[in-house]
Amino acid sequence: MSGRLRIGDVVLGERPRLVAAGGDAEVDALLAADGADVLELRADLFDDARPGAVTAALARLHGGPRPVILTVRRASEGGRGLPEERRRELYDAGLEHAHAIDLEIASAEAFATLVQRARDGGRLVILSAHFPDGTPPLGTLLGLVARAEALGAHVTKLVTTATSMADLRLLLEATLAAQPRPVATFAMGPLGVASRIAFGLAGSLLTYGCVGRPTAPGQLPVRELRTWLDRFYPA
Repeated sequence: MSGRLRIGDVVLGERPRLVAAGGDAEVDALLAADGADVLELRADLFDDARPGAVTAALARLHGGPRPVILTVRRASEGGRGLPEERRRELYDAGLEHAHAIDLEIASAEAFATLVQRARDGGRLVILSAHFPDGTPPLGTLLGLVARAEALGAHVTKLVTTATSMADLRLLLEATLAAQPRPVATFAMGPLGVASRIAFGLAGSLLTYGCVGRPTAPGQLPVRELRTWLDRFYPA
């Protein structure tokens, strides 16, 4: 991938891009997600998490006006808990229908072939880390950015849980310190809502909203998040 980072035709970096996230129950809502720049299909949330069902949903979304990220999240970082072999099958089957993939940093070494295939095919690779119980120290966060880059990430996504305002300040410090490496950062939970809107000012490239059931604690509906983003980042 040369030049500016893109997910499909959506250029990253001009303003934080709004990702509408959902599983199989939200496919129709994702297609109609006015205000979203990018869609994320959470294949791990499918009731029927077989390759055929996931690729059919991806094909529908791929034919729409917004590019698609394919994510099959592992249980320890917020996923439904699919076996590793099933996760691999879903990524392998769905890659050709996605414009980007999101994979955990902790899984990237085992999925190195997938990462290379995605990069070779011109797809954006997001390597991510999710912390459901708090916010780790600054050194840990910055170490993850460096590791993700070494493992082939175009963008490193760091998602922590804000248990205090100090957690938000720490994640903000990590976002600023990571520059110019491309990152997407925000915090989960009620205290983390502000980070989903304001961290773009510090360089975070992506923020995520829901079109039905939230896929993470503190996630705002896409329409509400779009309104806030347009106030903070006028075109």
